Amino acid sequence: MQEGVRLRAGASKGDIREKVWDYLEASGLAEFPRPVHHRIPNFKGSHQACCSIKELDVFNRASEIKVDPDKPLEGVRLAALQARKTLLVPTPRLRSGLFNKIVPPPGATKETLRICATSQGIKEYSVPVGLDGKARVDLVVVGSVAVSEKGWRIGKGEGYADMEYAMMVSMGAVTEDTPVITIVHDCQVVDIAEELLGDHDLTIDYILTPTRTIKTNCKRPKPHGILWHKVSYEMLGKIPILKSLRYKEKQAGKDVTLQDEQPDLANASKSAALNGKAMDGNTRPQASMGSAQAGQQYVESDSLSPRLEGSGTVTTVYVGNIPPNLRVSELKCALREFRAAPLRVSWQGAQHRAFLDYKDKATAESAVSSLKGLSLGGNTLRVELAKNQRNKGQVEINSQT
Repeated sequence: MQEGVRLRAGASKGDIREKVWDYLEASGLAEFPRPVHHRIPNFKGSHQACCSIKELDVFNRASEIKVDPDKPLEGVRLAALQARKTLLVPTPRLRSGLFNKIVPPPGATKETLRICATSQGIKEYSVPVGLDGKARVDLVVVGSVAVSEKGWRIGKGEGYADMEYAMMVSMGAVTEDTPVITIVHDCQVVDIAEELLGDHDLTIDYILTPTRTIKTNCKRPKPHGILWHKVSYEMLGKIPILKSLRYKEKQAGKDVTLQDEQPDLANASKSAALNGKAMDGNTRPQASMGSAQAGQQYVESDSLSPRLEGSGTVTTVYVGNIPPNLRVSELKCALREFRAAPLRVSWQGAQHRAFLDYKDKATAESAVSSLKGLSLGGNTLRVELAKNQRNKGQVEINSQT
């Protein structure tokens, strides 16, 4: 442990973060971006620490590597590109998916590869990898605020690295044997009490510093997937891809009860049942709906349908990129699951789209937010307010593609 970072007995995760951040700034070790507080801190010697990854067999054997976008990991991203490995970088705050694949231009020079490894290059030379992109990650590299020689890790406190790993487990992109590496300054290697760790916390197998390579031999199990009982509706809203993963896991029969649903499951079930009635109360039998051919177009509405013919305040949501083999019953199930049950569904399977009517703009916008990032049948749906709103119950759809 670095003498410069002194921790009191019983220090919390927050205490440890503040001590490390303060020490890096006060000792002159902090590098751009500054201040390092509330970040994965960059430090003097980070490039040297990153370069030592090329000496590890786990790096040389890997063909597909996931590296976080933090500044101190830039050297690892460059090493991966120079070694012609597939480089995956998580999207910022997971807002638009899970991974971006960095794709340098043909004939890229050393300077171009260096740019590709930067935050600007990640924006300019990346393509998104969807849930069904069949990623198979051989090595995971994360940033840390503090780490112990036993492999206990503390991040900046927002939980994104832990969630990224759990999502990769859910996708089948990593296994319990996939090694995890972190890059830190020597002063960030501190004693961390194991009781501070939760079952969602990611542990580390290798620690690379400017002066050392530490193999932790950590035996503590890594997260086995997403712990839904620790996920809130707020988090679900902030990370759209979580919605798709939750839907897939629920379809597979897993318990996906959220943190918010724990205290009052009865009310949640009642609400779901009421939403189900609203969705299923239509003029066609369910069986005929589910077996309808993709080329058929029809409209289904519930007992609130008279409101659609009234003041014109109904707002329509457009759903596009619907896969050709998707049934309307599957869409309805997803709408109920994400609490986005509309007053009416206009299904146009042959055109790979549907239109959803909501009682007002606020409800429609809430539905768009809830459904953002939803993937069904291998396609990420395009969900937005319809360009042309319904007029007297009919949709003008010619301009929507």
